[in-house]
Amino acid sequence: MFIEVEDLKKSYTTGEVTTTVLKGVGMGLDKGEIGVILGPSGSGKSTLLNIIGGIDRSDSGNVSVDNIDVTKLGDDKLTDFRRENIGFIFQFYNLIPNLTVGENIEVVSNISKAPLNTDEVLKAVGMLDKKHRFPKELSGGEQQRVSIARAIVKNPKLLLCDEPTGALDFTTSREILKLLQKVNKDFGTTILMITHNTAISTMAHRVYKVRSGEIVESTVNKTVMPAERIEW
Repeated sequence: MFIEVEDLKKSYTTGEVTTTVLKGVGMGLDKGEIGVILGPSGSGKSTLLNIIGGIDRSDSGNVSVDNIDVTKLGDDKLTDFRRENIGFIFQFYNLIPNLTVGENIEVVSNISKAPLNTDEVLKAVGMLDKKHRFPKELSGGEQQRVSIARAIVKNPKLLLCDEPTGALDFTTSREILKLLQKVNKDFGTTILMITHNTAISTMAHRVYKVRSGEIVESTVNKTVMPAERIEW
């Protein structure tokens, strides 16, 4: 499998209190698939996503992405792994306010080994006509489109999405989900998304339900729902 997670454990200690966040999680995702990790706030899904993406480290267990053993990488190699392989999309867009749309994309493009063409990516997300606008001149949905463009311009093997529609209304959310499906289809990008919205799981190839740091259910969808038909 493209992503393989085995017996992943993670705890945090604050003072004398230890909180176990992941309790031996295992999951997988094939190349070119869309996966959804579904669970309520505090279930451990963000921690799982961050460990897969090399932002956080586990206490034990293994994570492999495209045959790279992420859990065994040193700090410098982990930075290289994130830069060369992973695109991140967050609930809050994290755009640089004093840079234009195009400049926000090029900041990432300039440090990537094999970036896609900036204009082609902006065209793909429907934002080419806003290339010279600043973030404050864009709606929330438009800013999220730019954040998606910024993530995919580096031509990542894996796109990790942390509640990408969490700050958006229904109509805009569905447009963003349609865009993610388009990125998956057009670029062949493997996508792993975390959400608390059960409706979104219908657009995924694989769904993992997380509760209290454990995967309690895993499902393979025989039929993937087009995002424009998702309702909640």
